[in-house]
This record gives sequence, C-alpha cells and structure tokens, in this order.
Amino acid sequence: MADRQTSQRPTVLIVDDQPENLSVLGELLESDYTVRVAASGRRAIKAAASLPYPDLILLDVMMPEIDGHEVLRQLRANPITEAIPVVFVTAMDESHDEELGFKLGAVDYITKPIKPVIVLARVQTQIQLKQAQDKLRLHNADLETEIRRRMRDNRIVEDVAMRALASLAETRDNETGNHIRRTQGYVDLLARKLAERTPQSAALSLDAIEMLVKAAPLHDIGKVGIPDHILNKPGPLNSDEWTVMKRHTIIGARSIEHAMDGEADHSPLAFLHVAMEISHSHHEKWDGTGYPAGLRGEAIPLSARLMALADVFDALISRRVYKPAFSHERARSIIAEGRGSHFEPALVDIFLARFDDFQAIALRYSDDDRQD
Repeated sequence: MADRQTSQRPTVLIVDDQPENLSVLGELLESDYTVRVAASGRRAIKAAASLPYPDLILLDVMMPEIDGHEVLRQLRANPITEAIPVVFVTAMDESHDEELGFKLGAVDYITKPIKPVIVLARVQTQIQLKQAQDKLRLHNADLETEIRRRMRDNRIVEDVAMRALASLAETRDNETGNHIRRTQGYVDLLARKLAERTPQSAALSLDAIEMLVKAAPLHDIGKVGIPDHILNKPGPLNSDEWTVMKRHTIIGARSIEHAMDGEADHSPLAFLHVAMEISHSHHEKWDGTGYPAGLRGEAIPLSARLMALADVFDALISRRVYKPAFSHERARSIIAEGRGSHFEPALVDIFLARFDDFQAIALRYSDDDRQD
C-alpha cells in the first residue's frame, strides 16, 4: 500500500457477524492496537479499503451473504487491499478449509474458541512481519528512485561527453556544436516517422531510437585523424587527398571499437556499437556507389542510412570552407534528386513530407551564417 497509516499504532480489523465475538477480540487487542470492526463481509471489504488501512485483518470464515473466502478473494483483487495480511478465525477444523484459505492468500488460522495467549502471539507475529515488509517496500521504492535518478544523471553525462568529444572533431573542419544538435534532431525525426510505418520493427523501438540519437554525434569522430591541410582545404580535393579524407569513416569506427576493448559486457555500451556503424557507413549510398565499403541498399546499417540523409541535408544548408550555405529549398531539391541513388527512398519520402519539421530543427539550432 502506497499510503501511510494515519494512526501511530498498528491497526487490526476484526470481521465477524457475531457481536460477542467482535467484543471479545476487540477487548483483547485494544490495549496494544487500534481496533476496527466490521459485522459483515460487505462492510469488511469497504472498511479494509478506507483509512486507517488495516495492518492485519482477523476474518471469520462462516458469515451470511459473503463468507470469509469470498471476502479474501475480493481483498486480493483490489490493489489497495491486496497486500494486507489476513488471518482466518473459524470454528472449522477440516483440512480442506485450511487449504482453500491458504490458496486464497491467508497467512494463518486461529480456531474458536480462541485462546488469548495464542491470539496475541499470532497477531504480534503477523504485525511485526507486516511492518518489516512495509519497511522493505519503502526501502526498495527509495532505491528504485535513486537508481532512476542515477541512470538519468548517467545519461546526461554520457550525452554531454559524447557531444564534447564530437565537438573536438567538428572544430577540426570549422563546424559547430549546433551541427551535432541539428543532425541529432533530424535522425530522431526520421527514425520516429519511419517507426510509424513499421511499428513492429525492433530496430525502431523507443530504446533503439534513443541509442541512435545518442550515437549520432560521433558520426565524424574519425576526422581527428585527417591532416588539417586536407580537412580545411578551401578548394576541391585531388584524388590522393580524397582517398585520405574517406579514411575518416574507418578511423572513427576503429577508434570507437578500441574504446570498447577489454569490456567483457558490452550491453551498457550498446549505443557505441550503433555509433561505430554510423561512423563507418554514413557515407555509403543506397545504390552502392558510396564509401568505404560500397554497401548497397539494406546492406547499409539503418543507423547509417538515417545519418546519411541527416548529415547531407545539414552540410548543404551550412557554410563550409569549400562552399557557401545553400538555401533550404535548394537543399530540399538535392535530397529529392538523391532518392533511390544516394538515399533510401522511404527516408526521402519522410523528409519531403515533414520538410517543415526539418526546417524548424535547422532554425532552432541555427548558426549566424545560415540562410533561410
């Protein structure tokens, strides 16, 4: 039960259709417990779900209309009362009755005529057990809250660290941290809209999309291994320079792979596997004419296909040392022309259908030299 008791003393609910039995048990327990009584099964069900919630219920089995077994069934079916321990109080001693009670969830039996010493001992035992369970449940709830907080903090630290690391690569060729945020936004938008078309795809679950977005900033991490005179050359690259430039995909993938070396359990670093895919293959093209491996169609990892469109669109609308920033409309036309050749057709269709959203992301994280 999530709600705390309003009474300081443990509360015992006594349920019996005989007033004399209620009186005897009530007088026996009232010195140590807050005692509540119910003279029928229906009243017992209502009383158990109202404050102060009972810490223990002493429940008579043989009652008119609704017997104790049915009362217990209904208590266990209600989230408010399902965890309240119930002790049956009955004059019956047949084994099958006890078996049924235990199957329904009773914690103990007390037989009539009652013996005060036995009643007090069993009530005290069950109350102590209930209090220990409540403390454990509260401790577990606090622990779960702390774990969630730490996991959230870890995700924030991971995101910041990845962006900081990626920014080191971006500054090598005069790009900005906003390029990272924009491409993350594009990837997130593309992936979520693609997931709507293929809702059963495990590769596009919410967790998978979160990993895609987390991994996206590392797409160009391999640029740290490209010489400045090639990376920042204002004019076209010659064939030798272009060969070197294309190696940034392999450099990045290997760097991420090496970062995971020695980790026996890679599951906490699953997003780095996605980052390795993106870094290696985001310059592959749908028709197989890309690099570094000349992969074609769905042989290209989905993460890299998403990143390819996001990265090219942002490169087109951004100023580079070798080109001015293109207008959004011109970039839109170039992406559309690449449908089925450079880019996966389904992704281009999403891009065109949600072009306003892409523009909104671009403007939200715009640079001063960006064109409208």
